[in-house]
Amino acid sequence: MTDDRLLLPTLPLTQEFLGQMLGTRRSSVTVSAGALQKAGIISYTRGSVTVVDRRKLEKAACDCYAIVRRQLQAWEAEAE
Repeated sequence: MTDDRLLLPTLPLTQEFLGQMLGTRRSSVTVSAGALQKAGIISYTRGSVTVVDRRKLEKAACDCYAIVRRQLQAWEAEAE
């Protein structure tokens, strides 16, 4: 969702901040980010996340991402 909004090649996100956003421990973010990086989905360095393969990232996300994205698009269309 952050990538959808910021439209930057690299997202300035720390593990600490991601943990706070997701309501989880920083160590859980480390494990998850490592798995996504190993799968070639993201590139993660200290304080920076780059989405390498958007299609794979969307496939790895839960169904709620697509639902929320469609809802936001509908709201944006209504606002225009």
